Amino acid sequence: SGVAHFAYDDEETCLEEVRYLLSLLPQNNREMPPRAATDDPADRACETLRDMVPADGTRPYDMHEVITEIVDDGEHMEVHERWATSVICTLARIGGEVVGIVANQPQSLAGVLDIHSSEKAARFVQLCDAFNIPIVTLVDVPGFLPGVDQEHGGIIRHGAKLLYAYCNATVPRISLILRKAYGGAYIVMDSRSIGADLSFAWPANEIAVMGAEGAANVVFRRQIAAADDPDAMRAQMVKEYKAELMHPYYAAERGLVDDVIDPADTRSLLIGSLAMLRAKHASLPDRKHGNPPM
Repeated sequence: SGVAHFAYDDEETCLEEVRYLLSLLPQNNREMPPRAATDDPADRACETLRDMVPADGTRPYDMHEVITEIVDDGEHMEVHERWATSVICTLARIGGEVVGIVANQPQSLAGVLDIHSSEKAARFVQLCDAFNIPIVTLVDVPGFLPGVDQEHGGIIRHGAKLLYAYCNATVPRISLILRKAYGGAYIVMDSRSIGADLSFAWPANEIAVMGAEGAANVVFRRQIAAADDPDAMRAQMVKEYKAELMHPYYAAERGLVDDVIDPADTRSLLIGSLAMLRAKHASLPDRKHGNPPM
């Protein structure tokens, strides 16, 4: 239900994990999270990441494996592990520095954002910002979950909570697009347009309003309907749409990402980016309080 952040089978394990959690948090909101020495090299190449994410956007994979490969010694502490599983929220260290990682999970509902996952991620982003913890966002999102139940439940209002949380955060924010980044869900997953400090993408990235198949059906509807062979025309339009608007470097050309990177360089790039943003200082407007979409 999202009420409990963690659950353990016995008291001893629970106390051990509480100690580990406290080792990741500062003593108060005026201090920085405690850094820790690590034997995991900062320049370690993550070769396995090149083959970990399928190029076919319809094939799932476990985002936990990506996170384990990037963070120090493969250790991270997931918050709300059993609730709203289409989004992963976890605390870890990268290069000895504590970070909060928000990531879509393609193994659960294809990684979509729904009411619960939006609230879960928004709460975690606020936690990180409250305790000066930089946020790393791993994006592979096909959109918001469609459906009458989601609409009647106010998916737009709940999705706006995540948007508000990111926009309100003053800590360093780095986003990395692994594969799909579609529509409004991409926007709220810490895109450049809402203030991400740095944004990177892997070569297989697809930043668009929607997938090529869906977009072709809308954009080229008249050409497809007027064609002698609609199926062949649709296939041709999909191919052209992908070639012109969804190739790997189109996002960089439009300024949506700062660079398209080799997946093997992800860890070293994140460590360098965190070091560069360590001195970031941002102030919120002078106001009584914000007005979040409750």
